[in-house]
Amino acid sequence: MQISARVDYAVRALAELAADSARPLTCESIASAQEIPFRFLKSVFRDLRSAGLVRSQRGCEGGYWLGRDAAEISVAEVMTAVDGAFFTVRGQRPEALGYPGAAAGLPGLWHGVESAAETLLARTTIADLARQGADGKAVTA
Repeated sequence: MQISARVDYAVRALAELAADSARPLTCESIASAQEIPFRFLKSVFRDLRSAGLVRSQRGCEGGYWLGRDAAEISVAEVMTAVDGAFFTVRGQRPEALGYPGAAAGLPGLWHGVESAAETLLARTTIADLARQGADGKAVTA
């Protein structure tokens, strides 16, 4: 399973917003704090805003806020917002695959991998990540 740069950057940006929710943060400050390329992060924020995961305000007092409480935003939801399908094999959903002969059971395995990953990522919220980052702890299964 590969986590795209878009997903990695989106989750990191949302964790940064959750950690400092008292004021809006600029895209520049988030990019700098998380060592993310600014232009790439701006395109990620467009997807996050479209999904309602962040809201923005223009102007000198502007920036980005979380669109909802951090405890209500799962990592799985972020992945879907920026990458579309949660899990694919060569661009196809596991249930759409079919293999001949001895490999016929492989789509079931891929579906199991998807289910396990989605379970972990659906129960892990942006609030969990921000809290664990502040505590210096890693997210565990």
